[in-house]
Amino acid sequence: MLSEPTLTSRAEDGHHVPLLVWRADVPLRAVSSAPLGGGIGVRRWVVNATVPMSYDREDPAAHLASLAAELALDGPGIGLLTGVDVTEVVARTDAGVRAWATVGLGTPVPAAAPTPAALTQHVGTVNIVVYVPARLADSALVNAVATATEAKTQAITELGVPGTGTPTDAVTVLCPVDGPEAAYGGPRSTWGAPLARAVHAAVLAGGSRPVVPWSDQLRGAKSNRSAVVGAFNDR
Repeated sequence: MLSEPTLTSRAEDGHHVPLLVWRADVPLRAVSSAPLGGGIGVRRWVVNATVPMSYDREDPAAHLASLAAELALDGPGIGLLTGVDVTEVVARTDAGVRAWATVGLGTPVPAAAPTPAALTQHVGTVNIVVYVPARLADSALVNAVATATEAKTQAITELGVPGTGTPTDAVTVLCPVDGPEAAYGGPRSTWGAPLARAVHAAVLAGGSRPVVPWSDQLRGAKSNRSAVVGAFNDR
């Protein structure tokens, strides 16, 4: 089982920078496009770390590994980065599938566009973390990533944003290592259907409210969202 994320922070350049940490009670199977722990394998934790919009490190995986070490996270895990203040996480549940999303749509790009679309805000990156309470085959895990991406794009379209996502979006899907294996993860499959609905609802809710990048907040910008203490709960 994947726990609800814990909100914590790290000291960096004289600031307390927020990050979310999910800890698994037992190792989980995972598929991810994250810079740290991407691919398919067994993982024990997930970190979604806020970074300033000026972030330009060329070693994000090493950076995330160092953050994990500071948090005393053991074993293999997954690390995500975003310019969004991760206290703005939105969670939704459908038929036992739990989806969390931090949604920044400042750099929307049609996936097949020859050139990036013009910036409309300051903050980009949609990070999605999903827990499915049933073992998925490798093929189903890959299919689940596609399903989550399709659901995200559906939400973005409904929000009226001119793109299919941002250039730095990431998806992570986790499931138990034991139990009967589900062969499919598509949007009409047993587990893909609730996954699609949960992701769609989370991205739609997260994208429907204005976002101020964390680094802009440091300069005194005010977000129209309330700071999340109860943001991990469905609303």
